[in-house]
Amino acid sequence: MRHLTLFGLLVFLAGCGVVYQSTSIREGVVDGAKVRVIDVTPETVLAANRQAYSPRTLPAAFGTTAGTYGSGMGQGALPEPAYEPEVRPARAETRLPPSPPPQAYRIGVGDVVLLATKSAGNSTAELTGLLAAENRRKGYTVQDDGSISIPDVGRVRIADMTLEEAEAVIFQRLVAVQIDPSFSLEVAEFNARRVSIGGAVVKPGVAPISLTALTLDAALAAVGGVQTADRASAVIRIYRDGTLYQVPVEEFLRKPDYQKIRLIDGDSVFVDTEYDLQKAEAYFEEQIRLSEFRQSSRSAAISALSLEVDLRRGELDQQRENFAARVEYGAEKRDYVYLTGEVIRPGRWAMPYEQSATIADALYDSGGPSVKTGNPSQIYVLRGSPDPREFGGITAWHLDASSATGLLMATRFELRPDDVIFVAEQPVTRWNRVIDQISPSLIAVPLDNATTN
Repeated sequence: MRHLTLFGLLVFLAGCGVVYQSTSIREGVVDGAKVRVIDVTPETVLAANRQAYSPRTLPAAFGTTAGTYGSGMGQGALPEPAYEPEVRPARAETRLPPSPPPQAYRIGVGDVVLLATKSAGNSTAELTGLLAAENRRKGYTVQDDGSISIPDVGRVRIADMTLEEAEAVIFQRLVAVQIDPSFSLEVAEFNARRVSIGGAVVKPGVAPISLTALTLDAALAAVGGVQTADRASAVIRIYRDGTLYQVPVEEFLRKPDYQKIRLIDGDSVFVDTEYDLQKAEAYFEEQIRLSEFRQSSRSAAISALSLEVDLRRGELDQQRENFAARVEYGAEKRDYVYLTGEVIRPGRWAMPYEQSATIADALYDSGGPSVKTGNPSQIYVLRGSPDPREFGGITAWHLDASSATGLLMATRFELRPDDVIFVAEQPVTRWNRVIDQISPSLIAVPLDNATTN
């Protein structure tokens, strides 16, 4: 009888709420506030997400790169060439350049060399890393240090070598790494050694020097030929190693020996229609000085730009570190949502910058609902009314996360600042807490009396 009386007392206390008070969400007027409960469905999610919200943005330092500064730096405006046309009074004197000694072509920086192996099905199958091309031909550009980079072999310096010398060097390197050295080498693009051509020609430009010697007629043909209405006054001038040579155009056209004048790397050819040799020489000197000026200006601009980029990068890093410190110490205003009820880590959760967050983001980033005590079918998002006329209005969005549909809705329901996520407790959890909070003396005294009787 006493045990039944004790059990009835426990039920009575729990029913009256004397022992334990648990938070509950119910529709109606609660403490002067009007609460409206709405189930979260695909349709109501769209309605909830329509509430206007603009996530906070990061400072401009997080969207700026140091490389965008310093543009426009460079050499500035170049001076106009000092050149005035004059009428030629007499035929120019012929001055031929000395014939250079014959020599084999030497590979230079910028050239593209081609390595070709034997056809598939033989020992070249071992060269898959070396020459990985369907037709077994692979081009390599000679880099600034005079080397080419071959997979599985490494960098091989071949600049200033003849083809035979370069083949020997590559052969030794292949043997050293135990790769079948069956290959052939050729120059596919000649970019290292050139002759510049300007003046009264169709299309001024440069002519590359290749395995075949570059002659004066071939160089002029490469730029479209001489273009002048008065060939009698036109002169082909060749600037080489500080000395100026010249050949009248009419004599050049009449004499095959003049047409086959061999040019070397660094020569400058200028077709002049004026008689003044000093002006032609001044033109070449001016071009050299302008080239040096461009190079020095470019180097100075690059150095200044690098310094400016480093300073700007340090400034941006400092701004980002200051912002991170302000966020850490709470000096920056943030948007928060709050988690309460049966969750692993109750508290406030900072909403991300520049993007929206969902129930799943906040809930599971904080550990999620308690597996033992939380009721996944009773998850609520409490949101106050944005209308000042309904200051006490509260919408309780009810999410049933015990189903697959509810879990999916948790990833689509967007949160707003100051939302409160509440996870209700399991019914058995409520009863267990009632038992835990009853004073042990209420149970111990009847048991002692029962023992003495």
